[in-house]
Amino acid sequence: MKRNRQGARARGLGPFAAGLGLVLLAACGPEGPGAAPKPAGRAEAPPAVAPARAEAPATVEEARAFFEAVNADLKRLYSNRETLGFISMTYITDDTERMSAQGEEAVMAYLQGAIERAKRFEGVQLPPELARMHLLLRLAATVPAPAAPAERAELAQLIASMSGDYGKAKYCPKGGGKCKDLGELSATLKKSRKYDELAEAWTGWHDAAAPLKPKFTRYVELGNRGAKALGFRDLGEYWRAGYDMPPDAFAGDVERLWTQVKPLYDELHCYVRGQLQKAYGKGKVPDGAPIPAHLFGNMWAQEWGEIYPLVEPYPGQGSLDVTASLKRQKYDAVKMVKLAERFFTSLGMDPLPETFWKRSLFTKPRDREVVCHASAWDVTYNDDLRIKMCIEPDEENLITLHHELGHNYYYHYYYQLPVLFQSGANDGFHEGIGDTLALSVTPSYLKNAGLLEALPPANEKAVINQQLKLALDKVAFLPFGKVIDQWRWGVFSGSITPQNYNASWWALRRKYQGVTPPGARSEEHFDPGAKYHVPGNTPYLRYFLARIYQFQFHRALCRAAGHQGPLHTCSIYGNKEAGQKLIGMLRLGASRPWPEALAALSGERQGDAGALLEYFEPLRGWLREKNQGARCGWGE
Repeated sequence: MKRNRQGARARGLGPFAAGLGLVLLAACGPEGPGAAPKPAGRAEAPPAVAPARAEAPATVEEARAFFEAVNADLKRLYSNRETLGFISMTYITDDTERMSAQGEEAVMAYLQGAIERAKRFEGVQLPPELARMHLLLRLAATVPAPAAPAERAELAQLIASMSGDYGKAKYCPKGGGKCKDLGELSATLKKSRKYDELAEAWTGWHDAAAPLKPKFTRYVELGNRGAKALGFRDLGEYWRAGYDMPPDAFAGDVERLWTQVKPLYDELHCYVRGQLQKAYGKGKVPDGAPIPAHLFGNMWAQEWGEIYPLVEPYPGQGSLDVTASLKRQKYDAVKMVKLAERFFTSLGMDPLPETFWKRSLFTKPRDREVVCHASAWDVTYNDDLRIKMCIEPDEENLITLHHELGHNYYYHYYYQLPVLFQSGANDGFHEGIGDTLALSVTPSYLKNAGLLEALPPANEKAVINQQLKLALDKVAFLPFGKVIDQWRWGVFSGSITPQNYNASWWALRRKYQGVTPPGARSEEHFDPGAKYHVPGNTPYLRYFLARIYQFQFHRALCRAAGHQGPLHTCSIYGNKEAGQKLIGMLRLGASRPWPEALAALSGERQGDAGALLEYFEPLRGWLREKNQGARCGWGE
């Protein structure tokens, strides 16, 4: 997903996805709501705040006019920013990077001034709608700007350049040979089963992130200054404030959710390690130790689905070779997207606008560098829906397309709200919607879509195979989804310093994920920077939350659809009642605190991993039995 404020996509998402993107400087001047735009050029600092007016206290009517102007100004600013943001990611050049930095600075300047002027309404008894706008304006920037104009300009340039550096990074073997980008190195990790070849690909990409460390260190310094200017201890506290609860309470709530799911992750880790030992030997994958991170088929060991053939419990049982079917039926990128769209329209949702098909990037161009990391956009905040993705005809890309279109449909159903409300109830909601629908991509749905000729036999072995394959994505991801921001919170607070960035990174990954690098890593390296969202200025807890919420959403929609039977057998495909329930929540955007949005869908007001555990109940029992006698754990 590509968006300002809270939302950013994942498997989707990008540097501007959660943060401040790009904007033409002429779009709106930094003076404040309703001010005439200045000519293009360097953004100016907001004017000094005038002394408090003694003659008249602030009124609700004044606040209403203020926020009406803010929403109008932000729509112009954000629309221009997203336009240049889309260009910058699909045409990576020094020119687009420079425009990106200028745009960052302009948005920062505007928000800085608007937030300062909004302080006039503190203490005024505002109606709920205006009070929420007041809160969301304060939290509108992923990184609030420092007060000094020169530092604001520097921060904007850092954000743009880190994204550009990441998109252009390559691994060039020392002994010569073709330089390889992330896509090529990731393909090696997916396909190879040679331990040393995997280690080289993993190490090559992670080494390429080292030059980002000085820029990231300075970004942290400047981002913290901006957060402190708004009254927060640091940037991490500022990020945690966006969840309708005190920042420290949110951190505790994340721990509560992790505690719920940790036993299932531990069982999965134990089983997978045993199977990898059969492939690589106990010398490479020892008992009671973390698993080398390059053996999971994924550059960051965040999802393990690519190694399913190595860990499949019952070979061939209930096999759903979707990739083979897609290739056999000659699916191209557009046909893949139309297949994913058909799921949404089956629920009674609108077709994607014609402009979506004309303006999206579906395949990697041959003539230029682009950021292939999938993202979803509403470029003008007016139903200008797009995706940016280098689509391949395989099962992983099909699931990713459901994820990205989930963002697009969220945009579609709230785009008529004021811009400050054009976001998910919280960022985890935005990331979870498309993945919720992907849970309904069951064998019966695949047969209906023509990707299976016949349903596989419904037996216990087939169920375990299917559940394990999904758990390698959904469950394996959970600790990684937690660790990225847990590391950054420590960086922002100062408990993790540049002198121990890498050591702290691997300590957390060992503790929570049970993984270790394939070789020695030192502080000369910057392994967190090998993950796009770190240099890309995108908070990451949203993805952890989304993995929890999507099962909660799924359970609620299955109930609305009248499903009877185990949760993992439910598909809401074609059910208009479930579709209307979902649309009702999407239309709220960020206009209500997220517990209210959750209650509108499910009747529940708290995140709960119980639905995830219910979904995977067959696998949980099987793993406990299978791991009996094994030496589980890794000495956390």
